[in-house]
Amino acid sequence: MAAPQDVHVRICNQEIVKFDLEVKALIQDIRDCSGPLSALTELNTKVKEKFQQLRHRIQDLEQLAKEQDKESEKQLLLQEVENHKKQMLSNQTSWRKANLTCKIAIDNLEKAELLQGGDLLRQRKTTKESLAQTSSSITESLMGISRMMAQQVQQSEEAMQSLVTSSRTILDANEEFKSMSGTIQLGRKLITKYNRRELTDKLLIFLALALFLATVLYIVKKRLFPFL
Repeated sequence: MAAPQDVHVRICNQEIVKFDLEVKALIQDIRDCSGPLSALTELNTKVKEKFQQLRHRIQDLEQLAKEQDKESEKQLLLQEVENHKKQMLSNQTSWRKANLTCKIAIDNLEKAELLQGGDLLRQRKTTKESLAQTSSSITESLMGISRMMAQQVQQSEEAMQSLVTSSRTILDANEEFKSMSGTIQLGRKLITKYNRRELTDKLLIFLALALFLATVLYIVKKRLFPFL
């Protein structure tokens, strides 16, 4: 039976593939669109929504990768995340190119209507303003993706720096413990030596006292009882 985490990863990957295909289909629709401008605007709105959904699912997959217990599985999922991000950037580029293609088609249509005597000056101005707004929105979306990737890189660098600092702290603590252990062992040896020396001193004092008492008793005996 698959672990719940594996099920979430599989579902997340499936949704990423689904949104990616939907984005590609909408980009193709933009590439084939020849107007009117409202149709192009509607298609670009749908593309923005799909990109937003795709970006969220990629972030979810990245979070699931960081929560993996096995380092090998974690690295494998992180590689998949990077591939999805590259594919999303490729779709962004295709999106911009598709808008340019659509702009050319609309411009050609405007030229054809101008030749027929239609009043296209106002429409061309409106079209260019709308395309400029669309291009600005695409650029803003690309900048958002770039900021997101830069933030992820910064977080990775901070995590690495934290690991390096923690490792250094552990090594310093280990060296300090070794030094304290050596000091404790030296103190233990000195205390043991001091105890032995104290016992020896007590024994010598006892022997000296016994010798002194024996001498005193001998002298007293000779003086009081010389006949003994």
